[in-house]
Amino acid sequence: MAKRVVVLGSTGSIGKSTLDVCENLADEVQIVGLAAGSKWELLAEQARKHRVPRVSIASPEAYVPLREALAGTDTEVLQGDEGACALVAEECDSVLAAITGAAGLPPVLEAARRGRRLCLSNKESLVLAGPILGKIAQENGCELIPVDSEHSAIFQALEAGSTKEVRKLLLTASGGPFREWSKEQIEGATREQALKHPTWEMGPQITIDSATLMNKSLEVIEARWLFDVAPEQIEIVVHPQSIIHSLVEFVDGSVMAQLGVPDMRVPIQYALTYPERRPLPTAPFDLAEIGRLTFERPDRERFPAVDLVYEVLRRGGVSGAVFNASNEVARTSFLAGAISFPQIVATTAKVLEAHAERGPARDRSTPTLEEVLEADRWAREEAAKWTR
Repeated sequence: MAKRVVVLGSTGSIGKSTLDVCENLADEVQIVGLAAGSKWELLAEQARKHRVPRVSIASPEAYVPLREALAGTDTEVLQGDEGACALVAEECDSVLAAITGAAGLPPVLEAARRGRRLCLSNKESLVLAGPILGKIAQENGCELIPVDSEHSAIFQALEAGSTKEVRKLLLTASGGPFREWSKEQIEGATREQALKHPTWEMGPQITIDSATLMNKSLEVIEARWLFDVAPEQIEIVVHPQSIIHSLVEFVDGSVMAQLGVPDMRVPIQYALTYPERRPLPTAPFDLAEIGRLTFERPDRERFPAVDLVYEVLRRGGVSGAVFNASNEVARTSFLAGAISFPQIVATTAKVLEAHAERGPARDRSTPTLEEVLEADRWAREEAAKWTR
């Protein structure tokens, strides 16, 4: 019987790669639901091509044109958070969660409550509510399988040992487009320059986060909750070739790495078929052709997000929600031309400082979901003051 799959964020780069994977697994997978933000034309095209019974669109303005575009088909059209949650509440086996940002949290939590296999590309769910999501998943038999290439690499490397035997997790980073730029050059970086990622083809939000190394910082928090290790056991290392996707060092000194030509379809397919592997048409892996693999430590002065994330983990509580929300607001402001590139991380740091002084639930070590969401709302309002 085919596995029934819901894809959340189907019109983004991860979502589109997931649909490619599902075509590769056509005999094993049936797409039963798609959700998107505002790209209703592409969502309608995907629904028709894959004969999807239900879709959901987040944007209220896109709902009517999507419904009209799918009139005469057998596809039901839903809307908003409720629609995305309804998709995962229906009978399905796996949910590929690729909605970017805090908007992906409600359907992710619903999938965990329903005990689905949760193939997680929405790192913000763990950044905002890692302990909450982990508890719900454990109580309901939900498998959490990472899709981010770095966390998928760690997940695969841990087949060689348990988390109790881990000395260190090494998250690799490409270094982004400004890896070799001076601090003065970075201060004048434009939107177009920040969007030119040297390795991966991703959406604008993740690409900007990669340029600031904020994406890697969020991944540190994600790794903390996914693999239940202490913050000091997680290290970022810059690896420009993006061939080694991450490594695990065990207590006996053994180091396990997962390597491969950059292709997001690999971790996506592995999450859907785990613990088995299936053939996938990928570029050939030729170490002699690759030639050299190099590594360096991230420059914390040019990329202050690296230090900031460890402060967030030290504070705990709702700090992850504040960190993520303020970054989302600042990143959007930069893309709109309202602030400079360095102000993205600077704004996030200012909001974190303000939260420590007067923000909601700042003293709660184990916040509720409601407190997490309130901190998220507060941080967005606070960040907006700094980005006008």
